[in-house]
Amino acid sequence: MAHPGGIKIEPGEPRYEVLRRGFNARWLAARPDYIRLPRNSAEVKAALQEALDEPARPERSRITIRSGGHCYEDFVCAPDVRVIIDLSLMDGAHVDDDMGAFCMEAGLTLGQFYKKMYQRTGKTLPGGSWSTVALGGHVTGGGFGLLSRQHGLTVDYLYAVEVAVVGRTGTVELVTATRDDDDPDLKDLWWAHTGGGGGNFGIVTRMWFRDLPEAPKSVLSAMGGWKWDEIDEDRFRRIVGNFGAFFEEHQGGPCDEYAALFGILTLNHASQPQIGLMAQIDAGVPNARELIRNFEREINQGIGRELHPLTVAIGEHPVSAAGEVLGEEATFGRPREELLAVPWNVTEKVSAPHNTRCGKHKSAYMRRALPAEQVTALWRSLTEDRATKRDAVVQIDSYGSAVNRLKPGDTAVVQRDSVMKLQHQVYWPADQDGSDHLRWIRTLYRNMYPGGVPVPNEVTDGCYVNYPDADLNDSAWNTSGVPWSTLYYGANYPRLQRAKRRWDPGDVFRHGQSVEL
Repeated sequence: MAHPGGIKIEPGEPRYEVLRRGFNARWLAARPDYIRLPRNSAEVKAALQEALDEPARPERSRITIRSGGHCYEDFVCAPDVRVIIDLSLMDGAHVDDDMGAFCMEAGLTLGQFYKKMYQRTGKTLPGGSWSTVALGGHVTGGGFGLLSRQHGLTVDYLYAVEVAVVGRTGTVELVTATRDDDDPDLKDLWWAHTGGGGGNFGIVTRMWFRDLPEAPKSVLSAMGGWKWDEIDEDRFRRIVGNFGAFFEEHQGGPCDEYAALFGILTLNHASQPQIGLMAQIDAGVPNARELIRNFEREINQGIGRELHPLTVAIGEHPVSAAGEVLGEEATFGRPREELLAVPWNVTEKVSAPHNTRCGKHKSAYMRRALPAEQVTALWRSLTEDRATKRDAVVQIDSYGSAVNRLKPGDTAVVQRDSVMKLQHQVYWPADQDGSDHLRWIRTLYRNMYPGGVPVPNEVTDGCYVNYPDADLNDSAWNTSGVPWSTLYYGANYPRLQRAKRRWDPGDVFRHGQSVEL
């Protein structure tokens, strides 16, 4: 007989070793009593109630939630976790006529999501390109991707959420909250899921989206790279400066023809062969081909070196995967007639089914182009010890434009006037000691930002909650006096705390950076 809480995986079961860990191989110490895999909202409710009613142990007390498993820290998989509720079997999607919205379950991955939405409605959402990330975490942290400068953030289209919450008596209830709710508590619950982060208020089971943008018929996507052995410090400064100046200038005003163009600059460690540049634009935008070529010329202006075919990864995405799916993807420097439009429904990236790398990530929102002292810190760390192979990159994503049309309080995402977003990344094999790699990224980050973190000011605006960084809690690395909660949420944090007190008064859903009561 099927259990009302779904499938139960216990130690000794063949699936246990796979399901006790997430994507980041850095976190392998979790040994939960069991993992639950519910298949619908009712089973989530039953699974959570069962876990709450079981005897708790101080050394292993947390109940954690996983949708796609891409959390960068040990918020889901850690030694103090007693039960993991895994939503990966909840991957349904349908048009909800009663709600007047497109409904998706929290375990649906971005790859599945784009395909289902496109095939059923011809619509899309401006979400991420890492196809195995699931909606439950991606959306609740804000969500952004290659269409965000054209259409905004993923949460800008969130109309309703269904959440399994735990009341003061320890009873689980399924609650649906919408953007239009008159009840202030329900409105807070919806709002808290528009960028308040996952694992804070309850278990998100389903989400509804309205007013979705039309999917592009096709996109123009181009990439290339500068050879590191041809780049000195002056050229490096010009590359970073040109990229920042371009997106500081093009922020989606009524006459900005570049409003829909998304660019990525991947500053790989100098032990890698190249620095990478990527751009994408909706092929239906007027003069799209000329715009993407002009972008190449603007970023390469004054460098005195050609862009070559890209042979290294762009951030987390292996080149082989990108080339495999985007077989017609163009390289900067090709003749104009060879810059081919790729159909939108084949543009999702292929991701590795099982990751064997450990990783550490940090982030920063930029309100301006990078100042000289930040570029100096980048140059020194990226060129440190070139002879030692280091799998590290500082990825600079373009931002703003349509993202910045909303006000900071309209959603829980407070950063609504940034022009770029940085992700600092380092990786190492799971069977190797990572202490040197952690030293490298922590030192780089401390040297880039006064006080060791990108405090909200006229240049920087804190950190992205979906790139969680536990070092923000550590006074050894954050000497700014600005807490992690301000770096993620700014002035929105008190309202998130209000929602926490109302909907999770027992602090059931907690981790190292969960919203505090």
